[in-house]
Amino acid sequence: MVRRLLIGGVIAATVLGVAAYAYYRNETKLVEKRGSATEEFDTSSEPSQRKAPTRERIKVPWSTYGYDLQRTKVSPYDHRPPYRTKWRLDGLDTLEFPPSVGYGNIYLAQQKGLFFGLNAKTGKPIFKTKDYKRCAASSPTIGKRYTLYQAYMHPVPCVQDAANPTGFIVAKDTRTGREKWRFDVQPIESSPLLRGNRLYFGSWDGNVYAINATTGKQIWSTSTGAKVNTSAAYSNGRIFIANDDGNVYGIDAKTGRQIWQASSQSQFGSREFFYASPTVAYGRVFIGNSDGTMYAFGTRSGKTLWARPLGTYIYSGAAVYERKVYVGTYDGSFYALDAATGDTTWQREMPSAVHAAPTVMDGLVYVATCSSCGTEASRAVKMGTDSTTAFNAISGKQVWRNNAGKYANPIVADQDRVYLTGRSFLYGLRPVAARRRGGSAGGPARLGVSPR
Repeated sequence: MVRRLLIGGVIAATVLGVAAYAYYRNETKLVEKRGSATEEFDTSSEPSQRKAPTRERIKVPWSTYGYDLQRTKVSPYDHRPPYRTKWRLDGLDTLEFPPSVGYGNIYLAQQKGLFFGLNAKTGKPIFKTKDYKRCAASSPTIGKRYTLYQAYMHPVPCVQDAANPTGFIVAKDTRTGREKWRFDVQPIESSPLLRGNRLYFGSWDGNVYAINATTGKQIWSTSTGAKVNTSAAYSNGRIFIANDDGNVYGIDAKTGRQIWQASSQSQFGSREFFYASPTVAYGRVFIGNSDGTMYAFGTRSGKTLWARPLGTYIYSGAAVYERKVYVGTYDGSFYALDAATGDTTWQREMPSAVHAAPTVMDGLVYVATCSSCGTEASRAVKMGTDSTTAFNAISGKQVWRNNAGKYANPIVADQDRVYLTGRSFLYGLRPVAARRRGGSAGGPARLGVSPR
């Protein structure tokens, strides 16, 4: 009898062990789904590098984070390496997000509160640098009538769990730096999205806001129930934004009504957060989750069209070009994925973690690496060097590498120059004339700048 009980106990324990292991495997296995070009794939919305130079684009050639309302990060300019350094700004601390360009000037927020307005040609200040003594993790947005908008978080030293945190968006005169209005709320990490006369952004209070860009008065707010650190993208009357609960939202831009909600994979009853901002193209929302999975959701339905586990973490927003999605991971890989299916077109190993979103310009995709990102991470992170590398966007062949780069999208541009963001330095660059007259992109080259 005792022997039977012992055998029965061993069998029960074995069954429980197998069940527990199967449950653990099921909960920790990242979702993977292959997409199709026949389902919610609109090829008429191809991001274009050949956009006509409208009067507004000439005045404000790079108005916002990601270049356009869809955050595609595709530049319309035809600059190619090698480049010559024309000027350099010492930002005195971390430059976490790239600048914006308008009215002949560069505008840039430093992480610890300084705000710079610079002449784009010379790098010289156009007004006295303002110190807000607030943390900033977003790009300025430039609008009409010589107005720009910048979001701020809690006070320096940027403690994440401080009690009763506050933040605001400020509207400033692009010529003088003079403040026009403020909208006070909890900390804001979103780069404001401007369409028409409305600004859209998320906040730590879990709300998505629309405010009047002229007056700063609230038009509507919509609760998501968790911090919103991402920046909104816009397409066809809807904005798309994600939160810390692992949810992505399609919201009516006019009313704030939630049209759909999609989610990342749940593991043991919870989801990891979205830090990367969404990118919209081909009728799809492309966004990476911090669990390392890249997703494509339908803009119309919110349906998960494909999902691809890529690495240990994805903090990088995506760039989209020629039916490919470009994104990097913290374990040191950079991918070109088929926008229809999610299949890997090409993959390159990077010298360290990829934190920032890439930029596509004249057939090259530029990606920055971060030597010290993820030092407290619980999963594998590749440590190496800061850098910016340009690959042929179609073939993946490396054509240029430089030792500046880190947190921000590596480059923005206007008709005359390229602006490269390092850890704490911003560089104004001019393409070498011989290369612009039709020379080949050639092999790896280096910029004449000091490593940072």
